[in-house]
Amino acid sequence: MTALTRLESRPAHPQAIFADGSLKQTYEQLLLNDGAEPLARAFLNAQLEQAAELPDVLPQDLSALQGFVEQHCIDVARQYADYLAARKNGGPRQFFSNKAHALFFLQAVAPTKLVDGAWLYGLLKHWRDPRFEELICTYLEELGDGNPAQNHVVIYRKLLAEHGLQDTGVIADAHYLQGAIQLALGECADAFLPEVIGYNLGYEQLPLHLLISAYELAELGIDPYYFTLHVTIDNASTGHAQKAVQSVLQLLPLEGDREAFLRRVALGYRLNDLGQGSRAIIESFDLYGEVLSMLERKRPFGQHMHSDYCKFEGKTVNQWLSSPEQLPAFLTAMENKGWIKRHQDPQDSRFWQLIDGDGAAMFGVFSPYEKQLLRDWIAGDWTPERPPAAYRRSNSQAGEPVLPASDPDVESLHAALEGLSGAEQMPVLIPWLSAHRHSHPAGLLATRQFIELKSSLR
Repeated sequence: MTALTRLESRPAHPQAIFADGSLKQTYEQLLLNDGAEPLARAFLNAQLEQAAELPDVLPQDLSALQGFVEQHCIDVARQYADYLAARKNGGPRQFFSNKAHALFFLQAVAPTKLVDGAWLYGLLKHWRDPRFEELICTYLEELGDGNPAQNHVVIYRKLLAEHGLQDTGVIADAHYLQGAIQLALGECADAFLPEVIGYNLGYEQLPLHLLISAYELAELGIDPYYFTLHVTIDNASTGHAQKAVQSVLQLLPLEGDREAFLRRVALGYRLNDLGQGSRAIIESFDLYGEVLSMLERKRPFGQHMHSDYCKFEGKTVNQWLSSPEQLPAFLTAMENKGWIKRHQDPQDSRFWQLIDGDGAAMFGVFSPYEKQLLRDWIAGDWTPERPPAAYRRSNSQAGEPVLPASDPDVESLHAALEGLSGAEQMPVLIPWLSAHRHSHPAGLLATRQFIELKSSLR
């Protein structure tokens, strides 16, 4: 199995789930509870046991590492060129069957994207040590150097909000695994330094799915900027992939058991392979199943809200919604009565007319994502004469950081820094660069201040 194939298609590893609670619970504890090092250590040890069972693909010869990374990028570029050629020749999208499919993917990977770079947070305390320069630079770039227009978490959170994808209750517990690993590595980075270096080396390799996702998201009218941003900064020439290789070489011990250190680096690299990869998540999408799951989540709130004058096959809407087992038959009954006309323009379906539009009787009942699920399921094989316009990003969408006129966290940060020397400010600033804080106004301000002081105090 090539490195490319391995990175693109992670094996599902149900045994990797932490035994002391759900992955979501572990993720939230690590994200919200500063100083959760005992939990982080226990969680990481459990994941490393699983990673040890996976094949080691890193070259044994350290001098071959840069070539290994460069070859991966060459392979990705070639496969992406093949993809583009296939699309140019009329081939279909390979990832997303419709817009709802793409939104499902964006929501499923959100727990990982919303802690982007977290595995490097614990290294900030080494800002004076030039050996950590590449890793700290990588982390600060994940934070957009304090510019909200470039901060990865800000960008992804905005993307979720634009499409009504903030409901974390629908995300499968297994999808919190990689985010929890990243948070745990960041929490106890010193104790697991080789693993952090190895994880960073694996995560910063440019994956083929990133390129294809960006292309198809734009095609479906969804802003792909989060993904295209990673395509540029993760390059193997001057980007994060190259910095990751340099970090291995710079932090390799000059004395002691170098082989043991490299074994731990390789183990950290394999942590990337735990859980479902992007392709597996994409391939798991079932439109009809998602529609039914969504209706089941709505059912308890709607089963007593409808009048009895409208009946389908002798049952009122409230009766149809009285139990989840009836939902498939309810959809069929609406089809039979002509309220849903599958494989036609959704505007022709009375059910859709009740949902969509300012004057619709059920306006606001369904979120943008829920409406997209229903729309794409009703449309089925139908395609409009003119496809939706592809997304085009304008230069005006980027901008300088804008802080609110008054923010209590910003005021608190200013107060905490007052009267301190530059060196004394650094330990005060660092907590604001954590995964939970850096995307907020005070965190963005602290990031810029940290960068300025780091440069002036060298």
